[in-house]
Amino acid sequence: MGFKIIVDADACPVKSEIADAAARFGVPVVMVASFDHRLEARDGVTIVQVDRSDQSVDLYIANRIAAGDVLVTQDFGLATIGLAKRAIAISNRGQTYTDRTIDFLLENRHERAKQRRGGKYGKGPKPFTNEDRQSFLQCLTKVLIALQENGTN
Repeated sequence: MGFKIIVDADACPVKSEIADAAARFGVPVVMVASFDHRLEARDGVTIVQVDRSDQSVDLYIANRIAAGDVLVTQDFGLATIGLAKRAIAISNRGQTYTDRTIDFLLENRHERAKQRRGGKYGKGPKPFTNEDRQSFLQCLTKVLIALQENGTN
């Protein structure tokens, strides 16, 4: 079997787009979420529900992701694990995580956490837009085309 798309689905706003793109390319999808999030079953999509504990989704994915898989997550820590296992990691806004960019993202996250502990709070993430959705879909499509051209699936 070739690669699969694994989705950190708890707060993922592009689940439908992932399922549609995967169906076009004939790629299996595994969506992983806690029992607190209801996921809709679709052809070609395996739904995995895990317990509600803090890192259950991340641990499930970390134990099952393989080289060449596509990981969709907004969690920098999980993206780091995916990259270490030679998966392709992308955000739900269409950002491709790389070994060169992930260190900066983790450091930035650490600095913001230190500021919050010191009482300084930022605005939080910007609202998810249709442009973000289109950017994600373009990114995922490019990744799937490249993997297909390389004969990975």
